[in-house]
Order: sequence, then C-alpha cells, then structure tokens
Amino acid sequence: MHFDQLLQQAALIGKQPASEQANATMQFPANWCQGRTAFGGLSAALLYQAIRQQIEPSRRLLSISTNFVGPLLADTDFSLVIEILREGKSSTQVLAKAVQNDQVSVVVQACFAKSRDSAINVPVTKKMDLKPVDERCILPFQAGAMPEFFQHVDLCPQQGSMPFTAAKTSHLGGWMKLKQPPAQFSEAHIIALTDAWPPTLLQMFNQPAPASSMSWYLEFVTTPQLSADEWLGFEAITHHCKDGYGLEDGCIWSQSGELLALTRQTVALFD
Repeated sequence: MHFDQLLQQAALIGKQPASEQANATMQFPANWCQGRTAFGGLSAALLYQAIRQQIEPSRRLLSISTNFVGPLLADTDFSLVIEILREGKSSTQVLAKAVQNDQVSVVVQACFAKSRDSAINVPVTKKMDLKPVDERCILPFQAGAMPEFFQHVDLCPQQGSMPFTAAKTSHLGGWMKLKQPPAQFSEAHIIALTDAWPPTLLQMFNQPAPASSMSWYLEFVTTPQLSADEWLGFEAITHHCKDGYGLEDGCIWSQSGELLALTRQTVALFD
C-alpha cells in the first residue's frame, strides 16, 4: 500500500468530529512494520496527518513530540483520537493518540503557529556535510535481514557504518526518499523518512541486538517546499549513552542544503 493511501485514511479520521473519532478506524499492512509493531515514522506521520485536518492552514508545524507507548499491530483496527489542548491567537497545541484494542500505542503532541511580525532574526548557521547523492550506493532491500518497511524506502548512506559492525563512532548520515514518490511532499513525509534510519548506536553493537525509540522530537525550521522525487539529507550523532539509554540528535536537509528540521530521540538499548 502506498504511503499516501495511508495518509488519506488518517486524514479522513482527522476530519471526523471528536465525538466520532474513536469509532473511525483504519489498518496498515504488515509490510509497513518494524518487527512486530508499525514502523515508528509511519505511526507518527499518521497521527500528524489526522491532526493537520483540524488546524487552520495559516499555522505551520513548529514541533512534534512522539512517545511510543506500546506496539501498534498490523492488519488490526486502530483509532486516532485528537484533542485540541489550546488554540490561541497565534498558536495551537494538540494531543493525539493511536488506540488499539483499548490500549494507547502511540502518543503525539504537536505545536502549530502562524507567522508574526518580529525584529529578531537569527539565520541558520549549520552547514550540511553530505556529498551529492550517488544512487549506486542505495541499500537494497533484503527480506528477513531488514525491517519490512524498508522495502518502501531508499537510503543512501555516506557517514557511519552498517548496524552491528562494532563501529567506533556514533555518527550516521546520508540521503533518503520514498521509493514511490508522493503526490506532494509534506511534513508527514519528512516525519516518516526521518525515522527510517536506524538508531546511531546500532552500528556500535558487535552482534545483532534490538534497540527501541522511546521518545522522539522533531522541530521544523521551515515549511518544506520540495519536489516529489527529491532526496532528503540526514545527519545524526549520539551525544551521550549510559546505562542502556542513548540520546541522539540530528539535522534534516533538503537536497540543495537547506535546513528543514532538527531531530532528537531517546533510544533504549538491549545489547
């Protein structure tokens, strides 16, 4: 199933009155899974897409925070429940949950705001260190050896190493895009693609072992204006890891080198 088809289903739920959202359900196929649960980027993107339907277009996404509470299972009905926490003159705060089998699986809190006049302007000083895309380096999908959702994504790594190779660094970076281009690029696609990369610490493992994103935070620098087939750049590093938990952050770039978003997540390690 195309990613945009899943977004369309989430959008329909988001348009429902609050009193009817719990009764409006959707499913996703197993080929969008990561292990036994939905690929985290998918579940966060679906919740965002549902939320977006209740936000006036003049308000852009500033930040989205995602907590993965429990598994979201494939081929099983779940609902997307949205609560507007506060809507002011300039900003809107929203809470949304994916609920399956009467249990909360994923929680998202998002902040939207409209532009306001201000004399303060601090330009972006970060610079992208990625080289141009070399499509000969796209990772091929290997069934059984990679998460199922990976068949929908192209990753072209440039920095760091493959998972479970006892690397000495936690730097990770490269290019990413959906194999089937969207009709129109949006924040939902950036949310999904950002989570397609493995945690930066997996490359430091000396043998296969699981790691799990516990919380994930994305801040959008600008409203994306991207072509449907454009590659996105990703660069991330772990700043600290101890007692089985790591904190990593990174940058999301357009193919031309414009900073689009900042990402940070807390990862639980089971090595």
